[in-house]
Amino acid sequence: MPASKQELQPIMDEVLRRKDELAAMPPQHSNVSNETLNEQLTPFRIKLIEAYARSTTTSPKESEETIQEFGTSISELLVQLQLPLDVGLNEIAYYRDIIGTIIRDEAVKQDMTVNEFYTIVSEFNMVVDQAVLIVSRSYMKDFHHTIEAAKYAIDELSVPLVQLTGDTGVIPIIGEIDTNRAQHLMSNALEKGAELNLNRIILDLSGVSIVDTMVAGQIFKVMDSLNLIGVTTALSGVRPEVAQTMVHLGINVQGKVYSNLRKAIEDKQVIQ
Repeated sequence: MPASKQELQPIMDEVLRRKDELAAMPPQHSNVSNETLNEQLTPFRIKLIEAYARSTTTSPKESEETIQEFGTSISELLVQLQLPLDVGLNEIAYYRDIIGTIIRDEAVKQDMTVNEFYTIVSEFNMVVDQAVLIVSRSYMKDFHHTIEAAKYAIDELSVPLVQLTGDTGVIPIIGEIDTNRAQHLMSNALEKGAELNLNRIILDLSGVSIVDTMVAGQIFKVMDSLNLIGVTTALSGVRPEVAQTMVHLGINVQGKVYSNLRKAIEDKQVIQ
């Protein structure tokens, strides 16, 4: 017969008694060698040890809830500290072995049968497997969220609207324009244009090396949208090779066009 919860109580008590000692003994193969990082990981090691210990006397559902809390917390910390996932997985595996040894020693003390010991170890390993799964899932979710947030911030910075004078702003466009970036260009132009109460916005193409029908179409959509809210638009920095490409493609340029940003800024006749 499986060992009773009362018989397993000494195992939990022993692990909990030594939790601080165990948490202060990080795995030697860990990628975390910095003392500060080790200190930051210590509270999570204690949570993991406590979850492992209590799994011996609690129901699978209660163990899962505890591991879920631990997994979410440790994955957030790993992403925050820009540590790889295997740091967390190493911690889980390391304390599996340490606590597995304690379970074995207590089983020997209590003269448990092989079947009793096997049942305890099997349930304990199920908890560990849950920890691996939860930490992996949580880490990847947090990691992708962080990447998306960073990508959004980069996209925002890649199409800034700079106010030049009280009523004039410029958006310097550098590099290629795809659909996603064009959407940020549109949002920034409309939102910042209204926020700064601008009458004129110059789209500077000095940093754009290739203009095709898609790029031109996206730019003109921005210009049309700005015109609808009463903002005059102009293009600057159209290099000869870009101008030739636009003519070759039959692109009908709308609004005023300037060879460089200085001429666009100096033209005082654009605002009626």
